[in-house]
Amino acid sequence: MRESASLLNPHLPEICALIKAALTEDIGMRDVTSELLVPSDLAATGTIFAKEAGVVAGLPLLTAIFSGLDPDAFAKTFVRDGEAVKKGARLAQVSGSARALLAGERTALNFLQHLSGIATLTRRFVAAVGKSPCRILDTRKTTPGLRLLEKYAVRAGGGQNHRVGLFDQALVKDNHIELMRSHGPWATRHEKEKLKSAAFYRRIVELLRAKLPAGSAIEIEVETPMEALAAAQGGADILLLDNMPIAQIREAARLVRAQSRKTRTAGPLLEVSGGVTLARVRAIAATGVDRISVGALTHSAPALDIAMKITPIRNEK
Repeated sequence: MRESASLLNPHLPEICALIKAALTEDIGMRDVTSELLVPSDLAATGTIFAKEAGVVAGLPLLTAIFSGLDPDAFAKTFVRDGEAVKKGARLAQVSGSARALLAGERTALNFLQHLSGIATLTRRFVAAVGKSPCRILDTRKTTPGLRLLEKYAVRAGGGQNHRVGLFDQALVKDNHIELMRSHGPWATRHEKEKLKSAAFYRRIVELLRAKLPAGSAIEIEVETPMEALAAAQGGADILLLDNMPIAQIREAARLVRAQSRKTRTAGPLLEVSGGVTLARVRAIAATGVDRISVGALTHSAPALDIAMKITPIRNEK
């Protein structure tokens, strides 16, 4: 799955497939209640509004959702994705067949509430770091099948995207290193002494650069300040400081920055991940790191409360 553009394109094949699957899941063969009670020729409008304050995301999906049920249905939006709204704000109005609006209501709200919840939580993290140049990033901890949309919602909230998947950036994690211990050039009698040294990380970087396209970023996860220094000396482009206490993050930043000054190089970017909360994100940013990746943006964001009120359009004769 490729990363979406800055603006959400509801016509991407991946998104069309998601919408179709969501509608099929909810409607199945028919909406029995609406078919039995609502005239087939009745037109209606649906007003979508926020029941709590937050940041909106997902509005471009509305026309795609409802036009799949009624080719003549369309949506008019009153705000833009990424805009902060107050409780009670009108977000959009959908016009079309009453049956289509009833059938698509829950699917539309599910998408809007989920994506707006992610955008809202992301905005809170971005605001928490204040004027710091440190950036808030997402992770791959996304709902299966919804990664494209969820990463879009993070951008709508002012965050940035980490790698989209395993295919678009090399990131050497602790499990990679654990598995390397008993294979190939790493399986030596003195392996424990060599493991996580500058030479160890340099060899990893060399192997990856030999196979990756020119200019590809190589990120390495480290767990202590000394591992961070060794990985920096080994040539990593990004260091992922994983689950470190604030004091260790600060020490890792000091060691790596000092190494960069000594070698007169830009040095690697410093990224923090693990145990990041709203309560401590400002303190983490103050350590001087460049990026903070937050899994909670996508796996723990509460849905924003959004509703839809449907009213009939009566023909006056």
